[in-house]
Amino acid sequence: MSTFDEASAGAKMDFAKDMSYGDYLGLDAILNAQHPLSTAHDEMLFIVQHQTSELWMRLAIHELQAARSAMLQDDLQPAFKMLTRVARIFEQLNSAWDVLRTMTPSEYTGFRPSLGNSSGFQSHQYRLVEYLLGNRIGALMKLHEHKPIAFKALSDELSQPSLYQVAIDVTCKRLGIDSLAGVPSTGDWQAEPAVQDMWQKIYEDPSTHWELYELAEKLVDLEDYFRRWRFNHVTTVERIIGFKRGTGGTAGVAYLRKMLEVELFPELWHVRGVL
Repeated sequence: MSTFDEASAGAKMDFAKDMSYGDYLGLDAILNAQHPLSTAHDEMLFIVQHQTSELWMRLAIHELQAARSAMLQDDLQPAFKMLTRVARIFEQLNSAWDVLRTMTPSEYTGFRPSLGNSSGFQSHQYRLVEYLLGNRIGALMKLHEHKPIAFKALSDELSQPSLYQVAIDVTCKRLGIDSLAGVPSTGDWQAEPAVQDMWQKIYEDPSTHWELYELAEKLVDLEDYFRRWRFNHVTTVERIIGFKRGTGGTAGVAYLRKMLEVELFPELWHVRGVL
């Protein structure tokens, strides 16, 4: 039998001294980072699901930070591309729940003791995403004190204005009004009537304020996909563990349902009722 493959003719075959695909991506480290602690078949699914989610969140953080930097320079077009990408990242994360939902309660029970007190609630990257978007619960910093690098990243974020605050600030500057963005804080953003009035002006005359109108819609689109991700998280957890307390000590589904009520950019949702 011939070993010649016309489709691969000309392809480089020897990588003893050159960088290969696997070398570039660090695949040896990534593909050997799954270490189930039980003999349960479905523990591998659980580990891969959460590891890939963390990789997507790493990219989301990269894009959100870059979008904020672009907005600080009043350069909105690149920021729009980045915000769109983050929305699509959360669409991807949403689809991942469909895979995890193939695991039944019986299958999860087979390895749940191996998790100990570990929980997605302790994800410093998820917390950083929330801090970037403006939901800043400072008390949760304590969860990350044992990880100096993660703790510093979160502390540094709390010293900066959130993405939404920067969006409000650039909008105020373009409208020629005093900033309504406030200062960096460790609390979540609370709806301000003056900010809603500002967005109302944009929505009532989009042709005059087209870039700001597009900025508003990019933010709404992002939060829309983020909310869907949260909702699917709740549904998946309820389907697999019901109303048991979470491994990290939270109230599980009850806690996640409460998080569904959080509005990241409240004025952009409330303004729709007055247009």
